[in-house]
Amino acid sequence: MKKIILSLLLLFAGLTLTEAQTKPYLSLSDAQRINAAATEKAVAEGWNVVIVILDDGGNLISLQRMDGVQVGSIEVAQAKAKSAVFFKRPTKVFEDAMKAEGGARIATLPNAVGVEGGLPIFKDGIIVGSIGVSGVTSAQDGIIAAAGIAAY
Repeated sequence: MKKIILSLLLLFAGLTLTEAQTKPYLSLSDAQRINAAATEKAVAEGWNVVIVILDDGGNLISLQRMDGVQVGSIEVAQAKAKSAVFFKRPTKVFEDAMKAEGGARIATLPNAVGVEGGLPIFKDGIIVGSIGVSGVTSAQDGIIAAAGIAAY
């Protein structure tokens, strides 16, 4: 009986480990490629920004602050990225909702940022992280973030 239970436990542990290894994730090289494309777009447009890449748990993988960007944009970019990963949608969705009647309720949601510039990153339909950009107008931040995602 003990052998059967031990065998089942080992089998279950092996299956769990296999599942953990097959879940898609955002690697450092992925984050660097996304960041490079976003940076390229920002430089091409003459926009200095902060670019943040988070993993699927909202943890920092990459943060880049271009020269001359206000310090406040560091936290704003992180908040946009966190909102995008936690809610699995672009922060533009919240920005648009806040403009609608009764949209002020969005501001009461924890971690919801109603300013464009945060985008979720999906792989095989599963969220693997997000990008947040801050430093210019919210629409321009969104353009830079989209350029980064396009490289993924």
